[in-house]
Amino acid sequence: MTNLSADQRDALGVVLARVVCSLLCCGLLGCGPQGVVFHAVETPDRLSDWGVVEVAGGALRPAEGVLAYELNTALFSDYAHKLRTVWVPEGASASADADGRVLFPVGSILSKTFYYSKASAGDSFEEGVLQAKWEPSAPLDLADPSLSLAEVHLVETRLLVRREFGWDTLPYVWNEKQTEATLQRIGAERRIALADSEVGEFLYIVPDSNQCSGCHVTDMATDRPRPIGPQLKHLNRTVATASGDREQLALWVERGILEPVDASTAPRAARAFSPDVPIEERARAYLDINCGHCHSATGPADTSGLFLDSEIVDTRRLGFCKPPIAAGRGSGNRLVSIHPGQPSESIMPFRMNSVDPGIAMPELGRSTVHAEGVALIRDWIESLDGDCQPALGATAGR
Repeated sequence: MTNLSADQRDALGVVLARVVCSLLCCGLLGCGPQGVVFHAVETPDRLSDWGVVEVAGGALRPAEGVLAYELNTALFSDYAHKLRTVWVPEGASASADADGRVLFPVGSILSKTFYYSKASAGDSFEEGVLQAKWEPSAPLDLADPSLSLAEVHLVETRLLVRREFGWDTLPYVWNEKQTEATLQRIGAERRIALADSEVGEFLYIVPDSNQCSGCHVTDMATDRPRPIGPQLKHLNRTVATASGDREQLALWVERGILEPVDASTAPRAARAFSPDVPIEERARAYLDINCGHCHSATGPADTSGLFLDSEIVDTRRLGFCKPPIAAGRGSGNRLVSIHPGQPSESIMPFRMNSVDPGIAMPELGRSTVHAEGVALIRDWIESLDGDCQPALGATAGR
């Protein structure tokens, strides 16, 4: 450096200082993205290269221009909490079809980050097992949808990316230092122990890309994945924002994410665990989000004849006094999916209450039993009036 002029030495010093600062910040805080980047063809190995969420200042938060959102009732995933985000390209907006499904333009990116609250402060691992706290999900405060890494541990972030050919499903798994998530198309496994619950230790499974795609194929005629949660009935709710409680659909319209829609006339699913909502509505909402994307007239389980989406009004299709078509030992020697007034004689709660791969429903997405969900469905079935004996007698006589 002795041959450099004073100005050159000063300039080089500034560059070196910036490099050192960048290295320190990345090591201590994680390197945040510089805005959302839609990758039309190639798929980055690092989640940060998409720029939809960023780790900075000891927290994970949506990047600028990315909106966090909530559903009325969420899919159960081994008691994991979820941070959901949506982003559409500037100048483009999603629209809603006649069925209330949100249709996103090419270039849109949806993210869902799965995380657990730490059982205690500091290192959350003991002998390779994440020590997590059991707690029911609470609505996200959209005024500050950030996750403090001192309080939570990130497990995975799944992306749904709307490319020209359709939706691509990409699972990213967070490293133990919580600085980056990397693409794991073959999936991954994590051992997790939930404190203060009967769940205890279990194997959390990050699905591979094919499993992700399979769950998101809700129309076998097209055989292509598409989003499940972003439907008007699931999005139509109030959310907490910096300016107070807002209608979420209105917020999407205001941000240019969604074309104008009237929340007052749009469908609205119930919140499954709100005690002031009739149990029929709560149970149907739970079955819709957890089972209806597969058990529908167009879904992969269409041949079962058991349709659990909330629009179904035919009680036979819903499972009332309906014998299974091919349940095998999954029936548990029970004769019908739903036996009104008799949950212990109903196949549905029996399968929900199992983790045996040959019995459990849903088949993917969980390694534990959702005790609260099972209790909800059992209570609903117990509240139902009806008698399956005439129908069962007719079936046996054929």
